[in-house]
Amino acid sequence: MSHIRGRFHKAADKLVNEYTASLPFDRRLYRHDVEGSIAHARMLAKQGIISGEEAETITRGLAAILEEIEQGKFEFKSELEDIHMSIEARLLEKVGKVGGKLHTARSRNDQVALDLRLFAREAISDTITRLRAFQQALIELAEASKGVVIPGYTHLQPAQPVLLAHHLLAYFEMFERDAGRFGDCLKRTDVMPLGSGALAGVTYDIDREFLASELGFGQVSRNSMDAVSDRDFVAEYEAAACLAMMHLSRLAEEVILWSSAEFGFIELDEAYTTGSSIMPQKKNPDVAELVRGKTGRVYGSLMALLTVMKGLPLAYNRDMQEDKEGLFDTVDTLLATLEVFTGMIKTLRVNDEKAGQAVGHGYILATDLADYLVKKGEAFRTAHDIVGRLVSHAVERGKSFAELGLAEYRSLSPLFDEDVYSLTVESSLASRSVAGGTAPAQVEKALAGARKIVGDSGYGK
Repeated sequence: MSHIRGRFHKAADKLVNEYTASLPFDRRLYRHDVEGSIAHARMLAKQGIISGEEAETITRGLAAILEEIEQGKFEFKSELEDIHMSIEARLLEKVGKVGGKLHTARSRNDQVALDLRLFAREAISDTITRLRAFQQALIELAEASKGVVIPGYTHLQPAQPVLLAHHLLAYFEMFERDAGRFGDCLKRTDVMPLGSGALAGVTYDIDREFLASELGFGQVSRNSMDAVSDRDFVAEYEAAACLAMMHLSRLAEEVILWSSAEFGFIELDEAYTTGSSIMPQKKNPDVAELVRGKTGRVYGSLMALLTVMKGLPLAYNRDMQEDKEGLFDTVDTLLATLEVFTGMIKTLRVNDEKAGQAVGHGYILATDLADYLVKKGEAFRTAHDIVGRLVSHAVERGKSFAELGLAEYRSLSPLFDEDVYSLTVESSLASRSVAGGTAPAQVEKALAGARKIVGDSGYGK
């Protein structure tokens, strides 16, 4: 603070005020700060620490301040270092000396911890809702393309045929794990720290359970020192966000590849692409590329917080002011990415013909041929070697498996017979009917399971 107060006889240097101020970014917590302060005032009155009339005056003043902020009429003064002091100073202006009683039995340390938990709790709920919307978009695309077959890849080389729906549902599973992680994070975020004071608790007869009930918390913190210095829930949100962004980035990479002229499996809607400044033919997948790029900034926020926290002794230290900007940026980046990617998935078009052509390349039924020999009594390793030599033979002659004569097959193994020509992409898919496999019947079951998961979550109800 720039003015002189308490034990200080000298004002802080102007540069110090600017360097230490958090108001430019923590003003975002205004609604949570007011919500927590109203609950605190009501608790103080309930416990007889302040009068009911004083609490009513304070809560009316806080409600008026909230309205001022939301209407853009609140003056954020640079000399007030954070949102908490800004609101308190305005409260004193509006209601007079009684406003100074609000901070009874409270420290900025537990106040900050409370506001941040209120924000994080809300962010988790919003994140899970966006994840569910994204999963729904994946289900809809999978439903619309159930008959589309694409090459499944390992090492980005054609490996085995899979249904596009099966491929998309692999991402559904990733995002289901993400939703679970955010749900777990919510359990540890849903802890009410108010009443911990600066670090040791408070000397007043407060009712923390009442506060938890007023603010909708499921539990009350058990240790005052931990409560004011814990930022695990922030790191946990950011860690879960890193994994979610990594999954989004992987799918973005596939979207970029699939929309290229070389693959051509999909075409992106023009609303989610850009042109080139000099090349008129270009239709660039910029949204997907930015998803990849923004993943790095989310990783950075987590590493920054972990680095800040790793050397801090108990309890609160000013270093912890650095917890907020990274969290805000992570929340904003993840929510925006989920929203824009959902729109991109909903509007892309699948090129069935191009995908089908790709399945015909790369000797994609080689594994099925090896399994064919195994089912006729050959050892798998020997069958693998035989089919490897068969591929080499076909490549040298520029033939597909279907174009090889039976004599060519039998030159490598007498177990090959006319039924070798019954091996097709369709038979390959149908044969993989184990639970979790790409067989159409299994994919249908997986789609039903995915729909149930999203429906049971309450999304869209």
